[in-house]
Amino acid sequence: MPGSDSEQSPVPIPEPVQIGKMSVEEAIARRRSVRHFSGKPLSLRAISQILWAAQGITEPESEFRSVPSAGALYPLELYLVARKGGVEGLPEGVYHYEPKGNRLTLIKDGDSSSDLEAATWNQGIVKEASATIVITGVFSRTAEKYGRRGSQYVYQESGHAAQSAFLQAVALGIGTVVIGAFSESAVRHAIGAELNERALYLQPLGIPA
Repeated sequence: MPGSDSEQSPVPIPEPVQIGKMSVEEAIARRRSVRHFSGKPLSLRAISQILWAAQGITEPESEFRSVPSAGALYPLELYLVARKGGVEGLPEGVYHYEPKGNRLTLIKDGDSSSDLEAATWNQGIVKEASATIVITGVFSRTAEKYGRRGSQYVYQESGHAAQSAFLQAVALGIGTVVIGAFSESAVRHAIGAELNERALYLQPLGIPA
Protein backbone atom coordinates (compact mmCIF):
# COMPACT_ATOMS: atom_id res chain seq x y z
CA MET A 1 0.00 0.00 0.00
CA PRO A 2 1.10 3.61 -0.37
CA GLY A 3 3.72 4.73 2.11
CA SER A 4 3.19 7.12 5.00
CA ASP A 5 4.82 9.95 3.06
CA SER A 6 1.88 10.00 0.63
CA GLU A 7 -0.62 12.80 1.05
CA GLN A 8 -3.65 10.98 2.39
CA SER A 9 -7.14 12.09 3.43
CA PRO A 10 -9.34 9.55 5.24
CA VAL A 11 -12.88 9.33 3.87
CA PRO A 12 -15.46 7.62 6.12
CA ILE A 13 -17.87 5.36 4.27
CA PRO A 14 -21.13 3.72 5.39
CA GLU A 15 -20.92 0.68 7.61
CA PRO A 16 -21.60 -2.58 5.75
CA VAL A 17 -24.68 -4.67 6.47
CA GLN A 18 -24.66 -8.43 6.90
CA ILE A 19 -28.26 -9.21 5.99
CA GLY A 20 -29.35 -8.38 2.44
CA LYS A 21 -32.41 -8.80 0.25
CA MET A 22 -30.93 -11.42 -2.09
CA SER A 23 -29.78 -14.88 -1.11
CA VAL A 24 -26.31 -16.09 -2.03
CA GLU A 25 -27.94 -18.78 -4.19
CA GLU A 26 -29.82 -16.19 -6.21
CA ALA A 27 -26.71 -14.03 -6.59
CA ILE A 28 -24.78 -17.02 -7.93
CA ALA A 29 -27.56 -17.84 -10.38
CA ARG A 30 -27.77 -14.25 -11.61
CA ARG A 31 -24.04 -13.61 -11.92
CA ARG A 32 -23.08 -12.51 -15.42
CA SER A 33 -20.26 -10.44 -16.88
CA VAL A 34 -21.66 -6.97 -17.62
CA ARG A 35 -19.82 -4.89 -20.19
CA HIS A 36 -22.22 -1.98 -20.81
CA PHE A 37 -23.20 0.57 -18.21
CA SER A 38 -25.87 3.26 -18.08
CA GLY A 39 -23.59 6.00 -16.75
CA LYS A 40 -25.72 6.49 -13.64
CA PRO A 41 -23.70 7.08 -10.47
CA LEU A 42 -23.26 4.45 -7.80
CA SER A 43 -24.08 5.11 -4.16
CA LEU A 44 -21.26 5.34 -1.64
CA ARG A 45 -23.15 2.78 0.44
CA ALA A 46 -22.98 0.26 -2.41
CA ILE A 47 -19.27 0.91 -2.90
CA SER A 48 -18.65 0.37 0.80
CA GLN A 49 -20.58 -2.89 0.74
CA ILE A 50 -18.68 -4.26 -2.27
CA LEU A 51 -15.28 -3.37 -0.83
CA TRP A 52 -16.23 -4.96 2.48
CA ALA A 53 -17.33 -8.13 0.68
CA ALA A 54 -13.95 -8.33 -1.04
CA GLN A 55 -11.69 -7.61 1.91
CA GLY A 56 -13.62 -6.27 4.88
CA ILE A 57 -13.16 -7.28 8.50
CA THR A 58 -15.83 -9.71 9.68
CA GLU A 59 -14.52 -10.45 13.16
CA PRO A 60 -13.25 -7.31 14.94
CA GLU A 61 -11.43 -9.15 17.73
CA SER A 62 -9.23 -11.25 15.44
CA GLU A 63 -9.50 -8.91 12.42
CA PHE A 64 -10.33 -11.89 10.23
CA ARG A 65 -11.63 -10.79 6.84
CA SER A 66 -14.38 -11.71 4.42
CA VAL A 67 -12.23 -14.05 2.32
CA PRO A 68 -9.75 -16.77 3.35
CA SER A 69 -6.08 -15.87 3.47
CA ALA A 70 -3.17 -18.31 3.89
CA GLY A 71 -1.81 -17.83 7.38
CA ALA A 72 -4.12 -14.81 7.80
CA LEU A 73 -1.34 -12.74 6.25
CA TYR A 74 -3.63 -10.67 3.98
CA PRO A 75 -1.34 -9.76 1.07
CA LEU A 76 -4.05 -7.99 -0.93
CA GLU A 77 -4.61 -4.26 -1.28
CA LEU A 78 -7.78 -2.77 -2.80
CA TYR A 79 -8.06 0.49 -4.68
CA LEU A 80 -11.08 2.31 -6.02
CA VAL A 81 -10.72 4.47 -9.12
CA ALA A 82 -13.75 6.77 -9.07
CA ARG A 83 -14.69 8.58 -12.27
CA LYS A 84 -15.99 12.15 -12.17
CA GLY A 85 -19.63 11.90 -11.15
CA GLY A 86 -19.32 8.13 -10.82
CA VAL A 87 -19.96 7.77 -7.09
CA GLU A 88 -22.43 9.95 -5.22
CA GLY A 89 -20.70 12.06 -2.58
CA LEU A 90 -17.20 10.94 -3.58
CA PRO A 91 -14.95 13.26 -5.62
CA GLU A 92 -13.14 11.72 -8.56
CA GLY A 93 -9.83 10.19 -7.59
CA VAL A 94 -7.94 7.04 -6.64
CA TYR A 95 -8.69 5.72 -3.16
CA HIS A 96 -7.14 2.98 -1.07
CA TYR A 97 -9.51 0.80 0.96
CA GLU A 98 -8.59 0.34 4.60
CA PRO A 99 -10.38 -2.68 6.08
CA LYS A 100 -9.60 -1.56 9.63
CA GLY A 101 -11.99 1.29 10.19
CA ASN A 102 -13.79 0.57 6.90
CA ARG A 103 -12.68 3.74 5.17
CA LEU A 104 -11.10 5.07 2.02
CA THR A 105 -7.89 7.05 1.84
CA LEU A 106 -7.35 9.45 -1.04
CA ILE A 107 -4.21 8.56 -2.99
CA LYS A 108 -4.54 10.66 -6.13
CA ASP A 109 -6.82 13.57 -6.98
CA GLY A 110 -8.59 13.75 -10.31
CA ASP A 111 -10.15 11.31 -12.74
CA SER A 112 -7.62 8.56 -13.52
CA SER A 113 -10.01 6.41 -15.55
CA SER A 114 -8.30 7.38 -18.83
CA ASP A 115 -4.90 6.31 -17.46
CA LEU A 116 -6.41 3.05 -16.26
CA GLU A 117 -8.07 2.51 -19.64
CA ALA A 118 -4.71 2.95 -21.36
CA ALA A 119 -3.17 0.46 -18.92
CA THR A 120 -5.71 -2.14 -20.11
CA TRP A 121 -4.71 -1.55 -23.73
CA ASN A 122 -7.71 0.71 -24.30
CA GLN A 123 -10.56 -1.42 -23.07
CA GLY A 124 -13.26 1.23 -23.11
CA ILE A 125 -15.32 -0.34 -20.36
CA VAL A 126 -12.80 0.91 -17.81
CA LYS A 127 -13.52 4.53 -18.73
CA GLU A 128 -17.25 3.89 -19.13
CA ALA A 129 -17.56 2.43 -15.64
CA SER A 130 -18.65 4.60 -12.73
CA ALA A 131 -15.73 3.21 -10.73
CA THR A 132 -13.19 0.41 -10.97
CA ILE A 133 -11.80 -1.79 -8.22
CA VAL A 134 -8.14 -2.68 -8.58
CA ILE A 135 -6.76 -5.56 -6.53
CA THR A 136 -3.01 -5.68 -5.97
CA GLY A 137 -0.89 -8.19 -4.10
CA VAL A 138 2.18 -7.78 -1.90
CA PHE A 139 3.69 -11.22 -2.45
CA SER A 140 6.44 -10.77 0.14
CA ARG A 141 3.91 -10.89 2.98
CA THR A 142 2.98 -14.46 2.13
CA ALA A 143 6.44 -15.53 0.95
CA GLU A 144 7.92 -14.81 4.39
CA LYS A 145 6.03 -17.82 5.73
CA TYR A 146 5.41 -20.02 2.70
CA GLY A 147 8.35 -19.32 0.41
CA ARG A 148 7.83 -19.81 -3.32
CA ARG A 149 4.57 -21.63 -2.66
CA GLY A 150 3.21 -18.36 -1.29
CA SER A 151 2.71 -16.85 -4.75
CA GLN A 152 0.04 -19.45 -5.52
CA TYR A 153 -1.77 -18.56 -2.30
CA VAL A 154 -1.82 -14.87 -3.25
CA TYR A 155 -3.35 -15.64 -6.64
CA GLN A 156 -5.94 -17.87 -4.99
CA GLU A 157 -6.84 -15.17 -2.50
CA SER A 158 -7.28 -12.58 -5.21
CA GLY A 159 -9.80 -14.90 -6.86
CA HIS A 160 -11.69 -15.24 -3.59
CA ALA A 161 -11.85 -11.45 -3.22
CA ALA A 162 -12.93 -10.82 -6.80
CA GLN A 163 -15.72 -13.40 -6.64
CA SER A 164 -17.01 -11.98 -3.36
CA ALA A 165 -17.07 -8.51 -4.91
CA PHE A 166 -18.80 -9.94 -7.98
CA LEU A 167 -21.59 -11.63 -5.99
CA GLN A 168 -22.10 -8.62 -3.75
CA ALA A 169 -22.40 -6.38 -6.79
CA VAL A 170 -25.05 -8.70 -8.27
CA ALA A 171 -27.02 -8.60 -5.02
CA LEU A 172 -27.02 -4.79 -5.21
CA GLY A 173 -28.08 -4.62 -8.86
CA ILE A 174 -24.64 -3.48 -9.98
CA GLY A 175 -22.83 -4.88 -12.99
CA THR A 176 -19.17 -5.82 -13.17
CA VAL A 177 -16.74 -7.88 -15.19
CA VAL A 178 -13.24 -9.19 -14.52
CA ILE A 179 -10.43 -7.70 -16.61
CA GLY A 180 -7.19 -9.65 -16.76
CA ALA A 181 -5.46 -8.07 -19.76
CA PHE A 182 -3.38 -5.11 -18.63
CA SER A 183 0.11 -3.80 -18.10
CA GLU A 184 1.01 -4.33 -14.45
CA SER A 185 3.42 -1.41 -14.37
CA ALA A 186 0.95 0.92 -16.06
CA VAL A 187 -1.84 -0.04 -13.66
CA ARG A 188 0.49 0.46 -10.69
CA HIS A 189 1.41 3.91 -12.00
CA ALA A 190 -2.22 4.84 -12.67
CA ILE A 191 -3.31 4.10 -9.12
CA GLY A 192 -0.18 5.29 -7.32
CA ALA A 193 0.67 1.88 -5.84
CA GLU A 194 4.11 0.97 -4.55
CA LEU A 195 6.73 -0.99 -6.47
CA ASN A 196 6.26 -4.09 -4.32
CA GLU A 197 2.59 -4.36 -5.33
CA ARG A 198 1.54 -6.44 -8.35
CA ALA A 199 -1.74 -5.70 -10.10
CA LEU A 200 -3.93 -8.83 -10.11
CA TYR A 201 -7.52 -7.89 -10.94
CA LEU A 202 -9.55 -5.02 -12.34
CA GLN A 203 -13.32 -4.93 -11.86
CA PRO A 204 -15.21 -2.05 -13.50
CA LEU A 205 -18.50 -1.27 -11.72
CA GLY A 206 -21.66 0.37 -13.02
CA ILE A 207 -25.42 0.25 -13.28
CA PRO A 208 -26.19 -2.10 -16.21
CA ALA A 209 -27.41 -0.36 -19.36
